[in-house]
Amino acid sequence: MKNFSVLEYQYRDASNYKAGGVLLIEGAFSSNDLKLLREYMYDGEFFTPEEVGIPPLQSNLWEEFGGPNEDDHDWHTIESVRKATFEDMNQPIWGTKEKLFQQFKSNREKRRW
Repeated sequence: MKNFSVLEYQYRDASNYKAGGVLLIEGAFSSNDLKLLREYMYDGEFFTPEEVGIPPLQSNLWEEFGGPNEDDHDWHTIESVRKATFEDMNQPIWGTKEKLFQQFKSNREKRRW
């Protein structure tokens, strides 16, 4: 059986309203993998989901609060990576751990943080 992980990520606007999301990733993450992934992020913390092929979460707040406003931006954060549970396997597989790392690495090379 293959190993799967869940990447939990978050959008937080300037007023501290939050929206969370998860990705089901094929592959197991070590504690060092998350540290390495953060090296590809702006200030070791922020990323723009559209640039790495991950669904953005801002619109989840827009639906609740009536659309974009001056508090909105593009930055998202990774909150954690954990081993997938049986219940997590009900969602679609986003891709592999290797694909995720390649997307982040490629984006950093384009952006030159």
